[in-house]
Amino acid sequence: MSAKTAAKPAARTAEAAGVITDARARIDDLDGRIIGLVQERMAVSAVIQRERIASGGRRVNLAREMEVLGHYSDQLGRPGTALAMTLLELCRGRV
Repeated sequence: MSAKTAAKPAARTAEAAGVITDARARIDDLDGRIIGLVQERMAVSAVIQRERIASGGRRVNLAREMEVLGHYSDQLGRPGTALAMTLLELCRGRV
């Protein structure tokens, strides 16, 4: 099933099906916004990396990455750490 194909909600009533359908639409909207924000973060990270390298620094700042990991972990717990690791990996890119 493609992302554009909506699965029928597993609900026992029409009212529940409507709530589920609406909530799924909201999640799809949120996911689109999250993806856009991740892409924006990647672009900003590329700017930082370019400037750091141009000034003689390293592409990756491990101390800063540890700050990011701590922030996500504090806010979201263990899954937040995994999420932050994924974001950091996406944002390291090659400039």
